[in-house]
Amino acid sequence: MAYDIRLVKLITGDLVLGKWSADGSKIEDPAQLQTIPTQQGVQMMLLPFGYPFENDMSGSLETRHVLYEYKKFPEELKTKYLEAISNLTLSTPGDLKNIQGLVSPTGGDISSLLKK
Repeated sequence: MAYDIRLVKLITGDLVLGKWSADGSKIEDPAQLQTIPTQQGVQMMLLPFGYPFENDMSGSLETRHVLYEYKKFPEELKTKYLEAISNLTLSTPGDLKNIQGLVSPTGGDISSLLKK
């Protein structure tokens, strides 16, 4: 089953990645995307939206809390999100070195994806 994965900014300022419901009223299994500046560049972490009290990506958010929907974002974020909610490793031929370590609970280097 293919999911409609979207990246949105909530009215609280949180960046959230999740599965858009068929009727467009909810974001299922939301994950919070956090950017962390480091000396090596920028790292990103994908955390359950309910963290630290919930350690799995579950629940839902109503789309009335969405301030902005990103039309484009890296496919690697979708892949890492799907890996996190399914506990499976997903890969495509030729992309292994590009997605390795991109987004994880400990962070990863995504500076190559950012425009200068």
